[in-house]
Amino acid sequence: MCTTCGCGDDGATVTLPGHAHPHENGHHADHSHDHPHTHPHTETVTLEQKVLAKNDELAERNRAWLAARDILALNLTSSPGAGKTTLLERTIRDLHSARPVSVIEGDQETLLDAERITAAGARAVQVNTGAGCHLDADMVHRALQELDPEHGSVLFIENVGNLVCPALFDLGEHSKVVIISVTEGDDKPLKYPHMFAAAGLVIVNKIDLLPYVSFDLEKCCQYVRSLNRDAQILAMSAATGDGSSRWYDWITDCAKSASALATVDKT
Repeated sequence: MCTTCGCGDDGATVTLPGHAHPHENGHHADHSHDHPHTHPHTETVTLEQKVLAKNDELAERNRAWLAARDILALNLTSSPGAGKTTLLERTIRDLHSARPVSVIEGDQETLLDAERITAAGARAVQVNTGAGCHLDADMVHRALQELDPEHGSVLFIENVGNLVCPALFDLGEHSKVVIISVTEGDDKPLKYPHMFAAAGLVIVNKIDLLPYVSFDLEKCCQYVRSLNRDAQILAMSAATGDGSSRWYDWITDCAKSASALATVDKT
């Protein structure tokens, strides 16, 4: 877990594309490693619990903030190269006229993905995590203050490419979307069960490459269902647009659900 993988050793920065001065993260208390370890295993477990408990508290704050503004937040996770950014580029181009879209981009370094997102037509803020391998609720909170997404909009949170730690960290999102590409192998869900168990939607991407790779789509779907019977599964190609209508329908349904929940909370 992240208390032993180095997350937090370098401060995260939040940057709007085109701005030269990123906002440094001055918060490191939860990841401190400078005290002696009399009982390493016990102390590691205790620290993990504290980190996750504080993150969950901050995530609930984010969730309330988003609900008050009727914003649908979706947390996109995948291995590096599965096609998250390409999916977002297509989604922004196809949906921006119907609903405002903004994006929080998570990467260890560079503004490259945030620049791609703004070029596609959406507002974006880049969170660089440094040595960290995932976004957390505090990073998202600070990104929301910079981005200030519109009321009634869709907010995509593109997490750092990683199928391990993001499964554990609630960001305050409405749902997690896990993306797997057919080039990765159909047994991916079995290798990373916690991520797929946490998913509200699993997208099998790059189906245009199915004729060229050894990937059993039905077997992959069976593996997902063995871990998570409630998750929806859809196969598509972000590159060609094949299957994208089902993705957009799912977003619309989620937006209605999020609005209904927000209305109930206000009564």
